[in-house]
Formats: sequence, C-alpha cells, structure tokens
Amino acid sequence: MGRVRVERIELPQDQLPRRWYNALPDLPRMPDPLLDPATGEAASTSYLRRLLPRTILAQDTAFDRWVEIPEPVHEAYKLWRPTPLMRARALEEHLGTPAEIYFKYEAGSPTGSHKLNSALAQAYAAGLEGVERLVTDTGAGQWGSALALAAQMFGLESLVFMVRASYEQKPYRRTLMQTFGADVAPSPGRRTTVGRALLEEYPDHPGSEATAVSEALETVYEDDASRLAIGGFGNAVLLHQTVIGLETQAQLDLIDRDPDVLIASCGCGSNLGGLVLPSLGLPADRRPRAVAVEPTACPTLTSGSYRYDYPDTSGLGPLSKTYTLGHDFIPPPIHAGGLRYHGVAPLIGLLRAEGMLDAVAYPQDDVFEAGTLFTKLTGLLPAPETAHAIRGVIDVALRCKEEGRREVIVFCFSGHGLLDLGAYAEFLSGRLSLRSKEPAHA
Repeated sequence: MGRVRVERIELPQDQLPRRWYNALPDLPRMPDPLLDPATGEAASTSYLRRLLPRTILAQDTAFDRWVEIPEPVHEAYKLWRPTPLMRARALEEHLGTPAEIYFKYEAGSPTGSHKLNSALAQAYAAGLEGVERLVTDTGAGQWGSALALAAQMFGLESLVFMVRASYEQKPYRRTLMQTFGADVAPSPGRRTTVGRALLEEYPDHPGSEATAVSEALETVYEDDASRLAIGGFGNAVLLHQTVIGLETQAQLDLIDRDPDVLIASCGCGSNLGGLVLPSLGLPADRRPRAVAVEPTACPTLTSGSYRYDYPDTSGLGPLSKTYTLGHDFIPPPIHAGGLRYHGVAPLIGLLRAEGMLDAVAYPQDDVFEAGTLFTKLTGLLPAPETAHAIRGVIDVALRCKEEGRREVIVFCFSGHGLLDLGAYAEFLSGRLSLRSKEPAHA
C-alpha cells in the first residue's frame, strides 16, 4: 500500500471570505508616502489617477480593517476557491522532523497561481470606470496570464510586457496569455522609446521587471484609455491576496492548530503578504514568525537597502520607500522569473524594517533540488518561485529536528510548475550553473 503523501483540509465554499483584510490599521506605523518623480514631493491624487483606477487607489490608502469583496469578484473566486490546505506528511517523514508541515495550495486557479486573486479585483475595478485597456509587466508570466484572463472576463483589452529572458525561456506562458486574448511583447522591445534605447545600448539585454514596468508606464502615459495593473507591489494588491491567509486561518482552526512559522517566496511580495498579513490581526502571543525566501541572484531583502527608489529602470513611476537593489539592477536570467524584481512591496519592506519579517536567499540549484524532492514525495510540481519557499521549509524543519521542536510550519504553494518543465529539464540534465550551497540569511 502506498503511504499517505498529503492530507487535505477543505473549507466549504460558503465559508469563502467575503472581505479582504487590510493590514494598515495593525502596522506599527504608516508606510512612507509615494513621491512624484518630477517634483520629489508626495504624489498627488491626480497624478496617481492617471496611472491606476480610482478604486485601486482608494484601496491603497484605505484605513478600514476590512474591505468588502465585490460580488462579481467573489463569484469569480468560486471558480477555484476556497483552495485546500494540505499537510505534507511524506515530506515530514522523509526529513524525520517532529514539525508538522502544511501548505496552502494556490496552484488550482485557472492560470495556475495565486495571481488571479488580485487580477480579478483590478480588472473589475477598471471595467467599472470605463478603462478600455490594462497594461502591465510580468516576469515568469504568472501575473501576465492572470491579468489576461481577468481582463477577458470583464471585457477589457490587455497588453503585457514580458521580461525578455522569460519571454524566451517560457514560451507556453506567453501562449497562455495570448490564448486569453492578451497582446504580449518582450521587454525590452521596440514598441516603446524606453525599450528601443535599452536595446541600442545593450542588444542582448535579458530584461528585468524594472524594464517591463518602464515600458508599461510609457504606454499608459501615452494612452488616456489605458491604466496600469500591478502584480505584486501596491498595497491594494496585497489586500486582495489576503484571501489566502484568511482561508488558511479558518482551515487551521478546523484542525485546532496555530502556526509557528509562515513561509513564502518573495519577489515583490504578493503571495508572502497574502499569507502573512492576516496574522497581524491576531493577538501578539499568537502571531507566527514570518520568513521570506528569495534568490541569491536577486537578494532584495537580504542584501538590499531600505530607501526611496523608482519602480522602473527609467524613473518614470512614483518613488516608494522599501528594500531595493536599485532600479538599474539587472538580475541574471534565472528561471524564477517572478522573483527577479529589484524592490519589494512597501508593506513587506516596512515589516522587514520593523523586525517583523525574516529573510533568507538560496541559489537556484538548491531551489530545484528542493522542488524535485517535493515532487517525488507529493506528486505536485512547484513553480521555481514556489520551490524557493519549499527550500526554506526544509531548512526550518531540519532545525526543528536538531532541536527537538514540534513546530507547525505553513507555506504558500503559490503556483504549479507544469509550464516550467524546461527549467526542470535543465536541472535534471545538470545544465543549471552550480553555486555555493550556503544560503544567505539576513
């Protein structure tokens, strides 16, 4: 008889959250204001409204602890939510750890990741305001595919600037976006002044999230009928993602468990924020430790500095104060394209600055080892981004083994890797470059 690999804890659909949790009232201090890149002063409402739908701007600064989920968005969530919480028993047994390991499985969405939680909310808000087209950037393509579907569902056009390295490495994500009706362009590319200038200076430019943001911003500035959609940086995006943590809390309550550690991969921080932020609403003695896992190739939280910076290569967008490697940073073309952004969401940066968030970075060969092991043990193939979280979970579980601690570890399985098999093929064939086995902690 086969062993039990995972156990599912399901939440009935009538318990799907009807409100998002807003962390702003429970933060130790308010985030620093966005700055207008032209003046260096606090960004005006009129300036920001040229970039984003009004509803999203209002959610960015809302101070109510709970924000109602619009009924059309709530109904769309029912396509795949609530998502299961699973216990990774086979991984526990393999590691010989006394810890219990659970993961929130966000890979069951129509686009295969957590990103649709916010894409639907942003597309619905834009459609209500008469926006005709949403323009965005995407790294690995998880956000781009989510926005492409959400825009199609709510009757909008979509244009996605996809980081060139991922555009070439992940053709099936590009195809998925196009199947949903999106216009997909590599970044840097020749559609924008910014893109053409970058290619002229550096013809083999692999692209970055920052170059793609620059091209998206230029496009929005030039088209009154377009607005920007943000995949992981804004307060409103993290607000939408809290449906993850709220469901997780309800599922853990069903089995009488309190988490000791919450772990998630971190690029901008959307799945991390979605899992972790609702715990700020718990009594202080029940708040778990939060750990962000990032690549050593783009170690924003472990090696970046906490300061104001632009969101894009060309300095077109509003400055925000957070952890950053510098807006001109060009990360290597690693396969975890969703984690190749120079800065983190300001809310995540604030938690880090206030000592409320730990961080660790790993090289990609260590990450793929963890992802491959997890697949063998559970039958579930994680995206490279998700495999970062799994690598972090393994280390925490092994420390529990060494110290005899029976902790409850929960991580976010943010997306599946079925469109990342090319990356796994490189790992299995030994073609991934090997780096130090020592993770970077901060």
